[in-house]
Order: sequence, then C-alpha cells, then structure tokens
Amino acid sequence: MPITWEIGQLPNGLRVVTTPVATSESVSVNVFVGAGSRGEGTGNMGVAHFLEHMVFKGTEARPTAIDIAEAIEGAGGVLNAYTSKELTCYWNHVPYDELECAMDVLADMLHNSKLDPEEIDRERSVVQQEIKRAQDQPGSYVGELLNRAMYGDHQLGRPIAGTEDSVGALQRSDFDDWLGSWYMAPNVVLSVAGNTTHDAVMAFAERLFNNGTSGNPPDVLALAETPPAKPFVADIRPISQSNVAIGMPALDRKDPDRFTLMILNAILGRGMSSRLFKEVRERRGLAYSVGSSVSRQSDTGMLTVSAGVSPEKLPEAISVIMEELEKLTQEPVDDAELKKAIDYTVGSFRLSLESTMSLGQRAGESLLTMGEIEPIESVVAKLRAVSPDDIMRVAKRVLHRERAALALVGPEADEDTLLKALQAA
Repeated sequence: MPITWEIGQLPNGLRVVTTPVATSESVSVNVFVGAGSRGEGTGNMGVAHFLEHMVFKGTEARPTAIDIAEAIEGAGGVLNAYTSKELTCYWNHVPYDELECAMDVLADMLHNSKLDPEEIDRERSVVQQEIKRAQDQPGSYVGELLNRAMYGDHQLGRPIAGTEDSVGALQRSDFDDWLGSWYMAPNVVLSVAGNTTHDAVMAFAERLFNNGTSGNPPDVLALAETPPAKPFVADIRPISQSNVAIGMPALDRKDPDRFTLMILNAILGRGMSSRLFKEVRERRGLAYSVGSSVSRQSDTGMLTVSAGVSPEKLPEAISVIMEELEKLTQEPVDDAELKKAIDYTVGSFRLSLESTMSLGQRAGESLLTMGEIEPIESVVAKLRAVSPDDIMRVAKRVLHRERAALALVGPEADEDTLLKALQAA
C-alpha cells in the first residue's frame, strides 16, 4: 500500500504535514525550522545549536529540563533535537495515544522557553564540552576540517556548534534576536507520522501552534563558485591512524542530476561491494574503513571520500582513491554493476522509511527545504532510470581534481606529497 500524506497550513503560515500509518503503535512529531548555522554571523557563531539546547531547559508550564523530559519519557517516548547547516529539528516519538501530549510539549518548548540567563551560563559549559568531545573523535572531526578547507570563512565552512570562545560570548539577547529573525511561523514545518489522521493533527496544531509570528527569514550569504578556500587543512596529533577526507563540490538539493549522483556514490563508496572498498581495502590493504557520501545544501553540495589509513600508506591511498574517481569520468559503468548499484540504492531507500520516525523526518525536511514531498515511487522510478551515460556525464560534471580539498587528522604528513597525490593526473 503506497505511503501518502496530507499537507495543511495554519493562518499564521506554519505548514503541517501528516503521514498516516494506521497499523503503527506510535507517532513521531517533528518540528523543522529553517534556521541553521548558515544564518549566523561572526558575532553569534553557535547560537542556532545553543538555542536547540536551551529550549529543553524549561518553560513556565514545565519549569525544568527534567519536567520536559518526564512529560515525554513518562508517556513511554523519547525526545531530542539536532542542528545542521540550514535547519534545526526538534522531535519526539511516542505511543500513538500520546499524540496530544507530544505536540503540546514541543509547542510549549518552542513558544515559551524561559531562556533563563543562569541556565544559559550552566548550559554553556555543556555545549563547550560537546565541542571538545567532537574534536576528540578524529574520524568525524576530519569532516569538519574538510568543510573549512572547502568553504573557508563562509558560514558553510564554520563548525555548526561554533567554537568554545564564540559559545562563551553568547548572551540572552543573542537568543532573542535569533528567535525573532528565524523562528517565524512560515519558516516552520510540523510533521507528524504514525497512527493518526490529518484532521486530528490539524485540530491540535490550530490550538497549540497558531501563536507563532508571521514574516520571512533573512537571506543567507550566497556561495560563489570558486576553488577550495584552502586545498589542505590538517590537525596534527600523535595518534596511530591518519583520518583523511577528500571533498569535491557537488550538486545542490534540487538539482535534477541528484538521482544519478546517488547511484554514482553507491558505485563509488557505499557498502562492501563498492569500488573503493574493493580496491582500497580488499585488494591493496590500504585502509580498514573507506567510503563515500553526498551532502546537499540549498545552493551547493559535496561529494566526500573518507578513510582511516596507516600514516605510511596515506599518499598511496589518496592516489588510489583519486584514480577510482578518475575512472568514473573515463570508463562507462557496465550494466551488471549499474544494476547492482541501483538495486542497492533503491532497497536502502525503501528500508530507510520503515519507521514512523523516518517517515516524519523525510516529509518534514522535504517540505521545508524543497517546498514539496516527492512520492516514493517517483524517486524509485528516477533512480531506476539512471543509465551508464548518465553516470559518466555527472562524473565529468562533479569529479574535478582541481576542485578537490583535503583534510587530515593524524600524525605529521608532508603537505606537498599529499597535494601531489590529490591533484596529479
């Protein structure tokens, strides 16, 4: 039975999407706000993420973080939030008969957060510890450095959580300004998925979410089409493994070639049968972990290859990775490999939508960032329509050595040697 959804809008401009799943025992409630770190300036770095923390710290009706947590956990549910470059999402997941409670808690958090200055000071240390913890995880921290290498001082190149110093400088007025600039109702999507109806969701939403202000958010700083700001960024530390990430500018969120790029990425570096895994790990033994991924923003994107490599094998590993990228621009993918990649991508896409949580997340993010929710079977059809010619055409469009950036977290390495391996054809 196909998955369907209904979309409504409150008088204040807030959009509501419901994905009914009559056989489910749960509902997920997700509030997406088009406010991420990309909207920040140099004087308020980290405010989007810090605010995400603060709305959990108490309202007039639920004065403490414990009161908020117990409202959801006491109903058998879970709650959390996350901040990205272009959005913030607050969510909970509860038994279906607790829908009103779940929506009430989120509405209360977003509209009535106390933002107590004493609580801000207390949470400041927590956020700073989160920043330190991220830096202590080299396999993920190298991705943050890659953004810096690719985008420099543009907001896309800055850490989502800010820095310890920038977080240390944020005050109550910064949160108020951020809320006033970005948290207007037309910039918010409420997405509910599970055992409920659109009429029930709209009835609760009209009562709980209709007091947000109208208006449009500020424009974000556009990204110019330029080479990497700095082709190589490194954090040298005395650890056993070199964690490396290679990035190339790719496609934006709405680009028609995004489906072909998904298949190309599967061929290149998704799973144990991908080209990178077979060549870099299985045939040459250069790395334990290696893979590729694609990220998309409103006006740009990035194809990333990441690997954990023995320091002495790092130049060779980079050369082999770049050779595999080059092959995609020069040699047609055969039908058998293409079919395998398409089946893998379609299958993983379908499996990713098995829960009410994943359905609510997809619908809400799509409506906020794309202005629409593409039917699942339409996505599948576009993935299955990808041809070998499409793969080579998009590979030539995206995979350019001169536009590559390199990030490293690990032992000392010679920059010239690594850049030669990256850029030499």
